[in-house]
Amino acid sequence: MRALAGARGLLRDPVWHSADPGEGRGVGVLLVPGFGFPDWSLALTSSWLAARGYRPVGSRIGFNLGCTTDLVDRLARGLTRHAAETGGKVILLGQSRGGWLARLVASRLPGLVRGLIMFGTPVLDPLGAKPEAVRTARMLTRLSALGLPGLLSEDCFTGRCFRTSKAALDAPLPSGIQAVSVYSKTDGVVPWQLCLDPYADWTEIQSNHVGMGVAPAFYRAIAPRLAGWAAA
Repeated sequence: MRALAGARGLLRDPVWHSADPGEGRGVGVLLVPGFGFPDWSLALTSSWLAARGYRPVGSRIGFNLGCTTDLVDRLARGLTRHAAETGGKVILLGQSRGGWLARLVASRLPGLVRGLIMFGTPVLDPLGAKPEAVRTARMLTRLSALGLPGLLSEDCFTGRCFRTSKAALDAPLPSGIQAVSVYSKTDGVVPWQLCLDPYADWTEIQSNHVGMGVAPAFYRAIAPRLAGWAAA
């Protein structure tokens, strides 16, 4: 409900209406939603980007509930495909878990990445969200153990999958990749300190966690960085 209220505010804000359709120069953007959310949760972000001349596409990973390794593999294929379609490097933009999945993909395929924007993303500890969120994720591992496909497995919490992903998140981003981490001290799901990726620029806004993608402040924060990447 808060996100819906925020969406109405975004649609009335000047940041939504002041659009230069040539700004994006046809640069591709791959949007990765947060944990438990589908691509349409970033539909307004996609519309905002398209109005400015970018070519946004969704992640095609469903509700972002699966194994980290599997999702990164799928995102890598999507990034490769979108880079071929747009004829150049792609901007990665991810919310919450989607942000650190995008970071993992950027580390794997740096030659296809123009820039990385993460928002509400606990890069420093991907399991450091508030206990309620972690309990939900743990429940999915139990369902996975019972045979329900397409969900997180215990390996993503304690096994090789977790160790590999955590090591990649701790490592510096490949040379030449510029990254931005947007956070809010009023985020009720992810402690803001976990968003302070030492290899990204930090930008603070005021927002709740789910509504960050519809906060006008978020778009004012990322607009100049996007435009700079597109111009380059």
